[in-house]
Amino acid sequence: MPSSRPLMPLCHADDSQLLIIDIQEKLVAAMPEDCMAQLTRNTERLAKAACTLGIPVMLTEQYPTGLGSTMENIVGCLPGDAGCCEKTTFSCCEADSFETQLHRAEERPQIILAGVEAHICVLQTAAGLQRWGFDLFIVEDATCSRDPANKRNALLRMDQHGIEVTNTESVVFEWLGDARHPEFKNLTSLFR
Repeated sequence: MPSSRPLMPLCHADDSQLLIIDIQEKLVAAMPEDCMAQLTRNTERLAKAACTLGIPVMLTEQYPTGLGSTMENIVGCLPGDAGCCEKTTFSCCEADSFETQLHRAEERPQIILAGVEAHICVLQTAAGLQRWGFDLFIVEDATCSRDPANKRNALLRMDQHGIEVTNTESVVFEWLGDARHPEFKNLTSLFR
């Protein structure tokens, strides 16, 4: 008898785009050190994999005049054509030029989300992108909030509303899809 549960979606490289939200100098300084170490390492992995596989990458910066630029080590992993959207709104979807920099849902329907803070900008952006018709994957080990309880609450809320909660290694292996992929050895070395 078939299950009445919806099928579990997987990330596909040809359908994906990576969105890195507000991983900026002054915001990072306010986060728990262990969470930020994990977020930084995993965001670098996602960016390198996206770059290798030709997956579009976009980043946002919340009020960069006051909060600084995106961390240099993350910028160094981005493809040369990565878009950047400066904003003051908490939801990226409300920021000028954000929508024009995204690939349309018909072209790349999956958005992989990483960044800070999980319960503010990431959550509000996810809600907006979901309304725009995108399939969303929140990368749990590439998100952070100042208070871990707020991150847990945000992940739970998103999960309850149809946003897939996943992790970095799952995303990269789903993008690869097969151990015979020409980039398999290169990208799996990111996790050793």
